[in-house]
Amino acid sequence: MFRITLYTFTMFDLLIRQARVVDGLNNPWFWGEVAVNGDQIVAIGHPHSLGAAKEVVDAKGLVLAPGFIDIQSHSIVPLLRDGRCLGKVFQGVTLEVMGEGWTPAPFGGLLSNPIPTSYPVPESWLEQAKTWTRFADWLEAMEGYASVNVASFLAGGTLREFVCGMRMGQATTTELEQMRQVMAAAMQDGAMGVSYALIYPPDAFCETPEIIEVCKVVAEYGGVYITHLRSEGDTFLEALEEAIEIGRDANVPVEVYHLKASGQRNWHKMPLAIEKILAARAAGVDITADMYPYAAAGTGLDALLPTWASANGLFWQNLEDAEIRKQMRQEMLQGAGDMNTSRPEQIMPVGLRCPEHQEYVGLRLSEIAAARDEHWVETVFALLLRERQRIGTIYFTMLEDNLRLQLQQPFVKVSSDAGGHNPETALEAVHPRGYGTFPRVLGKYVREEKLLTLEQAVHKMTGLVAHRLGLQTRGRIAVGAYADLVLFDPETIADLATFEQPHQLAIGVQDVWVNGIRVLKAAKHTGATPGRFVRGAGHKSQ
Repeated sequence: MFRITLYTFTMFDLLIRQARVVDGLNNPWFWGEVAVNGDQIVAIGHPHSLGAAKEVVDAKGLVLAPGFIDIQSHSIVPLLRDGRCLGKVFQGVTLEVMGEGWTPAPFGGLLSNPIPTSYPVPESWLEQAKTWTRFADWLEAMEGYASVNVASFLAGGTLREFVCGMRMGQATTTELEQMRQVMAAAMQDGAMGVSYALIYPPDAFCETPEIIEVCKVVAEYGGVYITHLRSEGDTFLEALEEAIEIGRDANVPVEVYHLKASGQRNWHKMPLAIEKILAARAAGVDITADMYPYAAAGTGLDALLPTWASANGLFWQNLEDAEIRKQMRQEMLQGAGDMNTSRPEQIMPVGLRCPEHQEYVGLRLSEIAAARDEHWVETVFALLLRERQRIGTIYFTMLEDNLRLQLQQPFVKVSSDAGGHNPETALEAVHPRGYGTFPRVLGKYVREEKLLTLEQAVHKMTGLVAHRLGLQTRGRIAVGAYADLVLFDPETIADLATFEQPHQLAIGVQDVWVNGIRVLKAAKHTGATPGRFVRGAGHKSQ
């Protein structure tokens, strides 16, 4: 268990003593100490066995674990606004893995903007983003600017729009070959693989054979296909079959984003989905999943509209057309689309920005519609047209018992599906998972409910994620691993963020180191920004 590496020097840079060490590999915890030189762990030993250090941290009563890896982060915009990534650092996250929905690079082709116009970022970043013509450009720009390490998948929607724009329909042979070339370049730059969010346009316009061909390139470079399934509702099981088919035909590992069964009429499908995943694994398909520990989803209010509304980049023009809205209304009332498994009383628009809409924040869509004396569909149209942005929305569509079942599966990891915000400068309400995901698992499901052991939970946040991403020197406490570390109090760690008051930092995380540099000390941010671009297996220099 212990390994001590000998050096010619007499003193370590950092020595963390008397810690309850959880190594991230699902091994039993042990009392010990960990020594760091530079950016690496260089020794692990029994208490008081490693000698002197320039800095000694007394960790008595605390757990020392690898820094948490968020395999589904949405910190692209939050990082551009504030590189400290406070909402995540206070959870113990040291690596943000992005890419669902869109990436700001590579910019070019038929892409109109590197960053969606509705996402508020400093003008300096908007101008710089237009120069990010290779996938690696934006992640390299985060080095020395961010407190956390950064990594990303290439967003399948960005890839599709780069080549095909926002049109619907099958890609031509020429377009598909261009996609393959762009994908290969991104893998060489360090992409973790490709991500498709198949309920959102333009990803929703991609047919299965197109995704398989792109994933064959990903497989050549040792990457992963990670996916928001085409449905988590009425066709949940069929969508899972599609993911399995892609994994099998492209011979690529598959990761399912935020595993869930959405809508009460679909709750019974979760045990069946788990059976499908286990059967696929038994048949040789490498498919796993991740999840966040909340019984409510979060996406845009615009997700209630049919995907065809965004075809050819005409979303706002279509929404302004009264005749087209009639067709949208009909489909929405018929329950088409995943988010329309929700009833208006289960929908909470929280990302409202207009001053006249602030009185609606915290209300359900049914309540807002009643206050406006409108049918809820007309309220959706009116809010979107006035706000001119997707409007972040909470959908209370999941079953807590399913969460517990999912969390206990050995192939399931923990992820936030959220960005790391600064509560003092946040522009709008968000899902509480952005502040509480990892502490919630450790507090609620480990300490209070004892659903998982401490070792199992940490494994799902660290080593299991690193293994999925092919990272041999992250996500574990081992000699030679990078010193991404979190020190937390297992008796007090907890999430404080709620759906009504989300901008509240978690408690219980005392210290966080990223590449050997402390970014959190005694639960206060140090201002340090030692984050690096963590590249995938296909990086051309490897």
